[in-house]
Amino acid sequence: MDEILVDWDEFRATRTQLGAAFVRILGYFREDGTKSVAVIEEAMRARDARGLVMPAHTLKSEARQFGAERLGALAEDIEMFARHCVEAQLSPEEYLPRVVTLRALFEETLAALEREANPLVQRKPASFGRAAGY
Repeated sequence: MDEILVDWDEFRATRTQLGAAFVRILGYFREDGTKSVAVIEEAMRARDARGLVMPAHTLKSEARQFGAERLGALAEDIEMFARHCVEAQLSPEEYLPRVVTLRALFEETLAALEREANPLVQRKPASFGRAAGY
């Protein structure tokens, strides 16, 4: 996939829009995303295309809210394929390799989002030391 991991402009826009609730909503994304990935994995193990649709849809929507483009694109891809499988009454096992990559991508994305959201992370200009006389 060629998508960027996170669209930081979208991330900042969401942070601004949510204000004080941002960290709490990001926490919900962690919880919901973790559950969605587990349900997707379980549905794939059961070869249950119908069981893939809603958690993939939820993950896609929540990921894109935070600018998590690559994760959103993968979740959408899984969702659309699962919908096709439901309509055509096919097994989704062809998408097993994509589902296998989902957890690692979710964890990588969440780590990047949480790093950026952490108020303890110092963001100082490169010239900080020189300007302060250090």
